[in-house]
Amino acid sequence: MNKHRMLIINPGSTSTKISVFDDKDCIFTESIFHDAPELLSYPTVEAQIPLRKKVILDLLKKHGIGIDTINVYVGRGGSACQQKAGVMPIDEALYRDTAAAKGGSDHPAKLGVMLAYELCKEYGGQMFTLDPTNVDELCDYARYTGIRGVYRKAQTHVLNQKAVAMTHAKKNGKKYEDCNYIICHIDGGITITAHRHGKMIDSNVGSGGDGPFTPTRIGSVPVLEIVEYLERGHSVEELKTMCSRAGGLVSHFGTSDADRIHKLVDDGDGYATVIWNTMIYQICKCIGEMAVALDGKVDSIILTGGLVRFDDIVKMIEEKCGWIAPIAVYPGELEQEAMAAAVRHVLEHKKSAHPYTAAPVWTDPFKP
Repeated sequence: MNKHRMLIINPGSTSTKISVFDDKDCIFTESIFHDAPELLSYPTVEAQIPLRKKVILDLLKKHGIGIDTINVYVGRGGSACQQKAGVMPIDEALYRDTAAAKGGSDHPAKLGVMLAYELCKEYGGQMFTLDPTNVDELCDYARYTGIRGVYRKAQTHVLNQKAVAMTHAKKNGKKYEDCNYIICHIDGGITITAHRHGKMIDSNVGSGGDGPFTPTRIGSVPVLEIVEYLERGHSVEELKTMCSRAGGLVSHFGTSDADRIHKLVDDGDGYATVIWNTMIYQICKCIGEMAVALDGKVDSIILTGGLVRFDDIVKMIEEKCGWIAPIAVYPGELEQEAMAAAVRHVLEHKKSAHPYTAAPVWTDPFKP
């Protein structure tokens, strides 16, 4: 066996994706789709752990790899206290705060840290996470709201966005730290983020009821409409679930399967067409917001994520936003490769990891 056999664990809002790497070599990568109704049968995100663990063990068995041959576990992360970017070892404090969603967002990405921790404790080895969804690099103007003591929190697809940004910069002979990008991760969740000189200075709050609605999320809804929705007998817990797992296309069509919904669009279904195009329209509006955050100085608009496979999404964004900056398309994501490479560099002592602080990296200096 090679020195480092890594299991990369990447739970998403509609999928469980794993890879196994022997040092630099990817042995396999495979993803299992979970339609929203299946995941909604679990009362909490953590309740999905047995399902996700079974998927992992079944895929390892399918590819003839014993779990006892893994000596490094790398899990996608989120939900703990907001942290800086980079590699973090997974420890008990990170596991505990992740499970408790101490950072205020209960996103399925948290299961990557939790599964890595539980498998590593059972089978032995080392465990890490990279660029969790709650990396905080926001400028202060992106934080404050119209309610004192209530803040917008960093919550975006950090892992894939930074990986794609670095790849695009290198492709164009530049450094990520020298560029201004608007990066749109478009999949089960959708986040549009302004990257200025290597920092994510503003973004919609991915799973917090902010920005475009998505296959699984409600997106931005006027506050009084939310109040009236609750007054009609709906619960706060139901609303929280709709922010991250049961809103958007799930609310409209009862499924997060974009292929099924897009077939309705292709077949000329009027309702499906208007809802689908509204989702894209809202993405375009958010791109405009991020252009303002960057003072109009945008080197590229980068589209990534699973839904970029649909040509009509790319076409509408090009038509509405192409005047802002050139548009580049990276379908899918680069998360598995990014996690494997970053952790390998730490294991080879080429880069350093930083510990989880168990405290947010930003606090309000004006808080009374």
